[in-house]
Amino acid sequence: MCAAFHLFSTQHGARNTKMRYLAIDYGTKRTGLAICDAAETISSPLTVLHGQKALLNQIAEIVKTENVDAIVLGLPLNMSGTESDQTKLALNFAERLKERLSVPVHLQDERLSSFGAEEKLAPADFTRGKRKKRIDAVAAAEILGAFLEQKAASNDS
Repeated sequence: MCAAFHLFSTQHGARNTKMRYLAIDYGTKRTGLAICDAAETISSPLTVLHGQKALLNQIAEIVKTENVDAIVLGLPLNMSGTESDQTKLALNFAERLKERLSVPVHLQDERLSSFGAEEKLAPADFTRGKRKKRIDAVAAAEILGAFLEQKAASNDS
């Protein structure tokens, strides 16, 4: 794993400071975004961005307009915890975010986030097309929810 980034469990922001986080479920075709409130109690799907061409600019604009204090990027590890080709792409994207934005970038293990997102969308009875349009943003909300839970647990200890 890239030395400049650590999973949340080993390094994160100020322990007792409340921040507004933007979570990113990065993909080469679709990238899901989710955001939390300033109290760090609610994580909500925000949008799905398509393609790569303007992705960094779109995220930079959202960071600015939504007053984001930090980024949480999902890190796609294999179920065994090992890195995959997707992990390398996400780490490269984390480096690009860090160069482009003036906010911290945290990595969060995203294993099972898509599964959790599918479970949340199942009762809504969306068509396959509508589900596909929403799944990445809901997965980003799952990633952010896990990050916030770990942060809250570390503040309690």
